[in-house]
Amino acid sequence: MNQSDKKNHHKLIKENNSTSEHKTQKGSWVKRILLFGFFKKSSSTGRTVHRVVLYLAAIFFIFCALLLNYSMSSIDKKNINVLVDIPTGSSFLEVTEKLNQAGLIKHRIFFYSLAMIKKARRHICAGEYEINTLLTPSEMINKLMRGEVKEHRVLIPEDFSMEEIVARLDSEKLIDKETFIELARDKDFLESLNIKAESIEGYLFPDTYYFNRSMNTRQIMKRMVERFWEKVTPQMIKKAQDLGFNIHQFVTFASIIGKESGNDAEKPMIAAVFRNRLKKKMRLQSDPTAVYDLNNFSGKVLRSHLKRNSPYNTYVIRGLPPGPIASPGVTSLEAALNPAPVNYLYFVSKKDGSHFFSASLNEHNQAINRYKKINNK
Repeated sequence: MNQSDKKNHHKLIKENNSTSEHKTQKGSWVKRILLFGFFKKSSSTGRTVHRVVLYLAAIFFIFCALLLNYSMSSIDKKNINVLVDIPTGSSFLEVTEKLNQAGLIKHRIFFYSLAMIKKARRHICAGEYEINTLLTPSEMINKLMRGEVKEHRVLIPEDFSMEEIVARLDSEKLIDKETFIELARDKDFLESLNIKAESIEGYLFPDTYYFNRSMNTRQIMKRMVERFWEKVTPQMIKKAQDLGFNIHQFVTFASIIGKESGNDAEKPMIAAVFRNRLKKKMRLQSDPTAVYDLNNFSGKVLRSHLKRNSPYNTYVIRGLPPGPIASPGVTSLEAALNPAPVNYLYFVSKKDGSHFFSASLNEHNQAINRYKKINNK
């Protein structure tokens, strides 16, 4: 290569390098422009996302504030008790509808949210509830989750018969009457309650009870018999045995005492009369036994009643009837175990409901004539 060719070659290389550098610089500027555009676009999108996040956060905090206010405010400022019955197996939506119909839900979205936070959807208990409108929704949900159902106070007076007990419970809509009567003579049910008798009569202990409508008839009967075994202690049973009574005879004897007199102070005297008559193998001649199994009894004992051929009529049979005629309370049970130390064999009712006691038939007949005149005035 001559000198001229060398110069041309170097010039060509220089021009190529210059072109290459120009292209590189041009590509660098293009990249910068594109990158600037990207960052400018990304910055705009970022600001939009940021605004959306702030907007959603504001909505969330406002919702939380409203939910908190809802959960802590009374359902209604009026002080009203509202009854709501939640059937067994109700879904959460069905429970909500029940509460809504009762006017206990003002804002469903807040109620749903509060229930979800408390995990109440699967933990609300069935039953009848009495909800005061001064409660907060949070307190109402807690009440439903704890199963604080309405308790019905039922007083079963001493010496009520089973028929009277059934009527009392039925009036409160706490039992199924037919089921009660069937269970009262169900052998397996009675054995499960440790009752060695043909009927539950006498073992439904008279007391004040608190029942709820989620309880079934069987559970209510069981509760009353359990109360009987709480009150009739082993010591009482032992004392009854010392007097010659088994547990069933003891309850039967006490039930007759209770039905004869509502005056607790007189019951030991009544017990003494019947105890003395049993010892002498005399008929007890107790009016309540003569009408015990009588349908549609008017309340007045007639002579025809005393002649009735009934296994319970102690004017006809000797000894005790086959079972109790009522549910004796503590005073009747105690009187049966502790008869007064007297030799009386008779008594007659006075106008005020108390009795006159006699040791002889002659004295008794005189008392009958005397008090008949007084009672008829």
